[in-house]
Amino acid sequence: MQEGSVFSDFLKLLRRSTDLLHDDPLREEIFSVERLETYAVYLAKELRSHSRQNRDQSLVKQLKGNAHELNTIYVKLAAAAHAKKAISPAAEWFVDNFYIVEDQIRQIKLDLPLHYYRELPKLVEGELKNLPRVYAIALAFIAHTDSRIDSDTLRRFLLAFQTEMPLSIGELWAVAISLRVALVDHLLPLAQRIQNARVMREEADKVSDRILAFVTTPGPDGSPEAIVQLLAGILNRPEKFDRAYIVQLLQRLRDQDPKLLPAIDWLTAQLALLGTNPNALIQLDHNRLAAAQVTVGNIITSMRLLSQMDWRQFVESVSLVDSIFASDPDGTYPKMDFLTRDRYRHVVERIARRSQASEREVAQHALSLAQAAAQQISVSTSTQKSNLSSTSLPAHIGFYLVGEGRPAFERELKYKPKLSELAARSLKAYPTVLYLSALGCLSAAFLAPLAMMLIQSDVAIPWVVCFLILALIPVSELALSIINHVIMKLIPPKPLPRMDTEHGIPDSAKTFVVIPTLLTHSVVITELLETLQVHYLANKNANFYFALLTDFTDADSEVMPQDASLLAEAERGIADGAELGGVERAGFFDEH
Repeated sequence: MQEGSVFSDFLKLLRRSTDLLHDDPLREEIFSVERLETYAVYLAKELRSHSRQNRDQSLVKQLKGNAHELNTIYVKLAAAAHAKKAISPAAEWFVDNFYIVEDQIRQIKLDLPLHYYRELPKLVEGELKNLPRVYAIALAFIAHTDSRIDSDTLRRFLLAFQTEMPLSIGELWAVAISLRVALVDHLLPLAQRIQNARVMREEADKVSDRILAFVTTPGPDGSPEAIVQLLAGILNRPEKFDRAYIVQLLQRLRDQDPKLLPAIDWLTAQLALLGTNPNALIQLDHNRLAAAQVTVGNIITSMRLLSQMDWRQFVESVSLVDSIFASDPDGTYPKMDFLTRDRYRHVVERIARRSQASEREVAQHALSLAQAAAQQISVSTSTQKSNLSSTSLPAHIGFYLVGEGRPAFERELKYKPKLSELAARSLKAYPTVLYLSALGCLSAAFLAPLAMMLIQSDVAIPWVVCFLILALIPVSELALSIINHVIMKLIPPKPLPRMDTEHGIPDSAKTFVVIPTLLTHSVVITELLETLQVHYLANKNANFYFALLTDFTDADSEVMPQDASLLAEAERGIADGAELGGVERAGFFDEH
């Protein structure tokens, strides 16, 4: 089965904006979680994609068009509600929560820059050709959940998909964006139906008023035959009957003047020719109104959920790269903070993008090297481990991703760095030579035109030399500014790897904060103790300890008369603080 057939029915449903007389589903079949997982595996086998970048922006253009159309419909429905006209429950949901829809559209535009969109793998065939694969996945998910998103169900769906076809890290981050786009795409035809049904009901009301007025007309013009002719003239094309229009007309004409019975009989006969009847049509319309209300409610609720979900935690829970790195033999990766883990993932993305290896292969290779190194580390060297940073250890994956082992690691994977990366690495390898050379060349380039102008103006050489010496200062400042700007672009600052201390300092990282100071007089001791207590209260953690490391001021003799009283006052202040519970883990140490 080709990709086109996977989505054909749902895409036709999305493109349909009018109500038919017969059963016209607003959604695909709703799957259970288990069936969704099976469907995800099937979908992974059917969707064929490529990673080549192209300038196609069809999804972005589609979003802009849908956003404009939704705003137009909202204005019309809001005006009708303000005018006290009857609108359906689904229309009320839409109008009351349209600010959420607008927020989702703004978020999509913010989170989907053009360069990021181009990097996403695109489908190679079917009705969604050249659109991101992750968008197709999102579309399939909401199609079979009636747009009701649940984080656990979504997680199981993506994990099942990746048992057959891994998703890139970029795609996983694009899941939220794609779901937002898919929800907006699904909301548009529903909004169009809602607006179309409202217009049709208003038209039916006008026709009903016209017929009822015609019935009350005395004379032959109000005869049953004339009424039937009038209705037949208005509804001259039964094959174009709109459900909302006919239902509203039937409800208005029923239980009215007996003269209308022939007209209702004629309308019933026309419906019979089309394979339905008034009661079935009214029941179907009520069902569709209820289904539309549920679906619009699901879309709005799902949009709220997408804004509230912790996508950092979600992406890590479905990332195959994270599942590989969780086995870091050093045990450091799971304990790092999110920014550090994310930096590792970005390195994996970068290497995979410019090598022949996939992201999963890059991650697995780093883990294999770390595991091999861990087996070679002897018990005697393990005691020195705590004195080294985690990225300098060959038994930690960071050694190969952001540490000293990265050059060899990239060579093994045949990584092809960009020109900007080569320039940055050359600058790091020979910083002084390249920096001074660039400064000299750029300054000379600025001074050369000035020298030529002076020489051509017949200025004496000594004066030219003096002028160039004086001009060297502002010119070199300009050259320095340009060089520093270029260097900052080539080598942006990178944060050091950090451990996650959000839930406190672990026992393995107990910390003693020592404040060196001098004991000069009583006022200083009071201030020191207050500062120590403030530090403790601001960092109340079971594994944080505070201390004053003190000494006395320089003097002519080893012991001065006031030394003993100052020391006793400091010790007394520490003891009092401990009794009050403010500095129970604070201490005092005399350097002597």
